[in-house]
Amino acid sequence: MKVLKFGGSSVAQPDRIRGIVNILKGYYASGDHFTVVFSAFGGVTDGLIEMSALAARGDDRYGQLFQEFADRHQAAINDLLSDDRLREETAGQMRRSHEVLKNLLYGIFLVREASPRTMDYVLSFGERSSSYIITQCLQQAGVPAEFLDARRIIKTDKTFGNAKVSFDKSYDKIREHYREHPKVQVVTGFIASAKGGLTTTLGRGGSDYTASLLAAGLDASSIEIWTDVSGVLTADPRRVKKAFTIPQMTYAEAMEMSHFGAKVIYPPTLMPALQKRIPLYIKNTFEPEFPGTKVSEESDKNGVAVRGISSINDVALCTVSGTGMFGVPGIAGRIFGSLARAGINVILITQGSSEHAISFAVQPAAADQAKAAVEDAFAFEIERGVVNRIKVERDLSVVAIIGENMRYQPGISGRLFRALGKNGINAVAIAQGSSELNVSVVISREDETKALNSLHEAFFLSDYKTAHLFIIGVGLIGGTLLKQIEQQNEYLRERRGMEVKVVGLANSRKMLFDAEGIDLGSWKEDLEASDLTTDLPVFVGRMRDLNLSNSIFVDNTADGKIASFYEAILDDSISVSTPNKIATSSGYLQYQRLKNIADKRGVQFRYETNVGAGLPVISTLRDLIDSGDRINKIEGVLSGSLSYIFNNFDGSRPFADIVREAKEKGFTEPDPRVDLSGKDVARKILILGRETGVPLDPENVSVEGFLPEGAMEAESVDDFFRVLEENADHFTKMQKEAASEGKVLRMIASLDDEEATVGIQAVGSDNPFYTLSGSDNMIVFTTDRYRTRPLVVRGPGAGAEVTAAGVFAEIIQIGSSQS
Repeated sequence: MKVLKFGGSSVAQPDRIRGIVNILKGYYASGDHFTVVFSAFGGVTDGLIEMSALAARGDDRYGQLFQEFADRHQAAINDLLSDDRLREETAGQMRRSHEVLKNLLYGIFLVREASPRTMDYVLSFGERSSSYIITQCLQQAGVPAEFLDARRIIKTDKTFGNAKVSFDKSYDKIREHYREHPKVQVVTGFIASAKGGLTTTLGRGGSDYTASLLAAGLDASSIEIWTDVSGVLTADPRRVKKAFTIPQMTYAEAMEMSHFGAKVIYPPTLMPALQKRIPLYIKNTFEPEFPGTKVSEESDKNGVAVRGISSINDVALCTVSGTGMFGVPGIAGRIFGSLARAGINVILITQGSSEHAISFAVQPAAADQAKAAVEDAFAFEIERGVVNRIKVERDLSVVAIIGENMRYQPGISGRLFRALGKNGINAVAIAQGSSELNVSVVISREDETKALNSLHEAFFLSDYKTAHLFIIGVGLIGGTLLKQIEQQNEYLRERRGMEVKVVGLANSRKMLFDAEGIDLGSWKEDLEASDLTTDLPVFVGRMRDLNLSNSIFVDNTADGKIASFYEAILDDSISVSTPNKIATSSGYLQYQRLKNIADKRGVQFRYETNVGAGLPVISTLRDLIDSGDRINKIEGVLSGSLSYIFNNFDGSRPFADIVREAKEKGFTEPDPRVDLSGKDVARKILILGRETGVPLDPENVSVEGFLPEGAMEAESVDDFFRVLEENADHFTKMQKEAASEGKVLRMIASLDDEEATVGIQAVGSDNPFYTLSGSDNMIVFTTDRYRTRPLVVRGPGAGAEVTAAGVFAEIIQIGSSQS
């Protein structure tokens, strides 16, 4: 015998009921012996509660709700039953039953009261109506079904609203009834009866409980709970989009998951099944072929350590502390005895080995009562000052990882706290039982969803990671980056186990957010259509409030105002990747502060493209230093624009023409003076110097200018070019002097010991910079290991493609490390 139960969502609409009938026809045709339990139609129980409440307040609108209730059931009959006899028979039975309900509600309306006893009777009409209608549908489909009112077989005490079952009496009646009724029994869930035939209800999850009681009484081979999800999932799918079905779990694991909010199982449901060792299957009404989850006593010791991740959304944490607790026996007994006397349920308990403090979590509504109860119990100690007044912390959540195999695998807790720490989630309290079935962490409620996703990725998707990007600046570099991400995402998913989601975008006018990921095929149109005006504090605030795991802020601008937000962004545990040099080349103290905040928060501050666009300059330097090499000297042509200009300045064309050409090709800034002044190169050598540990400030870098007088003071770019043309001889002389010695001109930045300089140098064929071409950059590292033959990094040092690629590489590195 199998016991099947279908919940309210499964029977919410006639089409769904037809699907259930097809499922049951399949069971019957295959020769299975089964009985089936039904909940009320979806939403009906809430409607019965509402109409009763209205009637008790003397509000005659209850009548309208009652009529909607009656009409809904009649509509279902008309839709489902094509057999005239069955349809009339069913409609007649419903009219008689609903007339009783109507009179009952009128009585409530007259006396202005709906007692728990009366409410149990009112609520019974939901299950009785749905089960009877579905019984008739099964008969119409050729399944010999018989309606069974559970009040006949499940007996309880008179605790109305949450009655206690008389197990032996119920089991006897169940067995007796089924011996005498060979047809398929269609049973009302949730309801039972007490002595004298009074209607009672079994409380939350009551229909599941009905199924479990039937299974225990019949020694069933299995219980199947049919719902609207495909079994027990690794996490709440509303919070964790990548949650998936757990194929098998133990009773203990299921109990833990249900305690922490897994809605498909309610703990009392499991008790009769657990006692009889009856396996429980959680299946999806809308995907009947899917195997779902099996819950049994079988434990797979070679299986995964963590079965699921769950949470309790809102708790309050109470802490009892004081010097008077140390080494004093009976403290815990007094605390929890006072809570028991006050009728307060404790969700979680944690105590440090110092015995200085004991913390416990309760429902927020019970926090003040718990505080009063414990303070009353310790009034004498509090008055003497040896026990502090109870501290109550609110707006907290409990997140738990659950699995019987955690005890067999070391490092589980370490992985948990590493995942939380890398995402800036602070643990307020920690609890772990000696069985290691559950590790619970109390965190801020606002971090709950982020924690669930971080832990799910760490334990179930450790080979698959998601990076959430917030990008400001979608011009040449930003637009190219978005294109590269779109083109490469499929490869990253398949080969690297990584998905890059762009969840925030902004240009100078508009901004756009989508926590599920912005469509990179239409981002331009979507951004333009957004009604959100760009506001940096709002952008940063939204980024913080979305609180997504593995968040990365990407600044593709050269805007100092945006760079001023890096500190706040890093402090919110969001990594930063940027080609914007302003933050890293401003005051040394600020640079140091940003690096320290990133380290403190466990996030990354990456700026490889600050120096060599897509070239691995900073990473190479860090590798040298980290591996113990000592940097003696750094020399470099660090500007792609200046490299292009001087590589082409061979005397055949005026200097001004080459600069104009570089500007037209997009190698220089719109105002070429930014490049030709040497200030940009100075920033780059400054950054490299800081990476070696030299505390340089901008004024410590010596820049030797080479432009003629008046060039930098020109009022416009056109005026600047006129100055260059008027001083053509100035540049020709520089070139000819170098050429006469067989040399070429290069703008070279140098860090020698702690002295940083930038200036034009004439270099011969024995110098590595002599052979530079195009817009290539070149950086030469002379170190203890690379003394006679310095280490050279060379390649394109300018252009949107290589710069965007450098930022993209950092995004992948950050995303891969955030677990």
